[in-house]
Amino acid sequence: MFDRELLQELQKYVEFHLNVQVLESISFHRSEELQSIEIEDFIKIKRQPTFHQTLFRFIDIKGVSDSDVYNRAGIDRRHFSKIRSNPEYKPKKNTVIALALALELTKKETEKLLSSAGYTLSDSDTFDLVIQFCLEKKIYDFYHINQALDYFSLNPLI
Repeated sequence: MFDRELLQELQKYVEFHLNVQVLESISFHRSEELQSIEIEDFIKIKRQPTFHQTLFRFIDIKGVSDSDVYNRAGIDRRHFSKIRSNPEYKPKKNTVIALALALELTKKETEKLLSSAGYTLSDSDTFDLVIQFCLEKKIYDFYHINQALDYFSLNPLI
C-alpha cells in the first residue's frame, strides 16, 4: 500500500512535526521561565560594565596615563575630567572612537567600548567602515585616519 517514497515522505513529515512540538514545548517552557524572572533579576543578569568602567579598565590594562590618552585623542583636559568624575557621563560617538584609537584598541575592544556607551560601528555607514578598516589595519594615527575620511568627503574624527 505504501511505496518506499511515500514511506520516506511520511517519516520526514512525522520527524518534522515531532521536532516542531519539541521546539514549541521548549519555547513554552522558556517563556514561563522568563515570566518568573523579575525585572531586577533580568537587569542583574544582563548588565554589562558602564562606559566609565570599561574606559578606565582599558586605560589600566594599557598602562597609560590619563593625560597621554586625552592628548592623543585630541580631547580637552576639562572634557576628560568630566568623563573621569561623572560615571554616568555619555560622550559622543566620535569621542569614544577617538579614545579607542588613542588607546590603540583592537576592533573587538573598540566595539566593546562603543557598546558600553550605547554605540556601534555600522556596516552601512561609510564613516564607520573607514574606522573599522583603520582598526583592522592597526592605523591609529589621527592624521592618516582623517585623510581617509577626507577621501570620502567625510568630516574629520576630531
